[in-house]
Amino acid sequence: MAGCFIGMRQSQLFTKTLKNISAEETSKNAQLLTRGGFIYKNSAGVYSYLPLGFRVIEKINKIIREEINAVGGVEIFMPALVDKKYLEATGRFGLQVAYNVITKDDIDDAKKASFSLGWTHEEVLTAIASKYISSYKDLPVALYQIQTKFRNEERAKSGLLRGREFLMKDLYSFHVSEKDLFDYYEKVKLAYLRIFNRCDLYPLYTIAGGGEFTMTNTNEFQIVSEVGEDTVLYCDKCRYSENSEISKLKEGDKCLKCGGKILKENAIEVGNIFPLGTKYSTAFDLEFADEQGNKKSVVMGSYGIGISRLMGTVVEIHSDDSGIIWPKEIAPFSAHLIYLSSKDSKIKTQSDEIYKVLQKSGIEVLYDDRDNVSFAEKLKDADLIGIPVRIVLSERTVSRASVELKERNKSDIALCSIKSLVNSLKTLV
Repeated sequence: MAGCFIGMRQSQLFTKTLKNISAEETSKNAQLLTRGGFIYKNSAGVYSYLPLGFRVIEKINKIIREEINAVGGVEIFMPALVDKKYLEATGRFGLQVAYNVITKDDIDDAKKASFSLGWTHEEVLTAIASKYISSYKDLPVALYQIQTKFRNEERAKSGLLRGREFLMKDLYSFHVSEKDLFDYYEKVKLAYLRIFNRCDLYPLYTIAGGGEFTMTNTNEFQIVSEVGEDTVLYCDKCRYSENSEISKLKEGDKCLKCGGKILKENAIEVGNIFPLGTKYSTAFDLEFADEQGNKKSVVMGSYGIGISRLMGTVVEIHSDDSGIIWPKEIAPFSAHLIYLSSKDSKIKTQSDEIYKVLQKSGIEVLYDDRDNVSFAEKLKDADLIGIPVRIVLSERTVSRASVELKERNKSDIALCSIKSLVNSLKTLV
């Protein structure tokens, strides 16, 4: 994980903050993440994750692994290059959403593409599972991966919210019955809510439409935001929610469940869960023998979280005019150490010593040790980057054996003695 190194000097960060970026980047998350040096736009809907951005991604991945492992998920890693034989088994090869890949042998005929860049992995994993599941004793099992996905988006836009290449956690579960599936479905729902809450997001658990490969309606985790592409109708009291695509609720009506008021808002989908039933297992002859020896199709579920989209959503929700305000658990660092350049060498010496102490104490710290940057610019960069706690040293603070502490999401600035700094930080981060 990114925390394998505790501290970093800003002079060695590789990236720099930017004052201006392309006018094409109109979304808040793309603007702030690009200006802050978290991401680099390679092409429409395709981004590189730079040192700060990759640390955030790894923090999110850590949360996901902890919560999915806790509900019995086992991590694997599947190929991004998917042979067409898997998708052809379910009639999903050649869909518009896919990027199909032409091999050297097929170069003269584009219609003979042999592979697809992985946009989904239900088929691949069902084929794998058919080699290892044969008895009720092998079930249930839940397998997940964290991997890059590819979607042929005609309108890649909104920064990390709608991309052509993106990071995703996809989990697949296998069961002996629908009851067992929905028991696990509920566990994953709660795990997802914990994941999002740890990222300081509080989604609406939303009923959405099913599809050809689902057995009932599906469920989405929607974050209310004016930039969201989905529209949800939900109760302001009990938070019952439906996607407008299938909803019969009306804005302003009373909720039939609790009497609250129905609201209508745009929202960003950050996760979804699907009861797949037996459609994939039937396509790949995935069967098990029950206790009486009878052959039955395995019942499946699918559960996704868009990791890069989640990162972009956090920025849309947690930011202000000055920059990003990272939630503590996924911030690239916990503290941002800054010193005001001075003719008095004691300031720099004291700042260097604090940097070492914080690292030894296990506090992740970004140290702005740049001498060729004004103090005002350092403070602006700190607000843009959005690390939860800022520590400032100056002649005034050092003369009082103190530092200034400021939380990014608050306006108050407090003096803290250098001796008590570590303990004070541990209560904040």
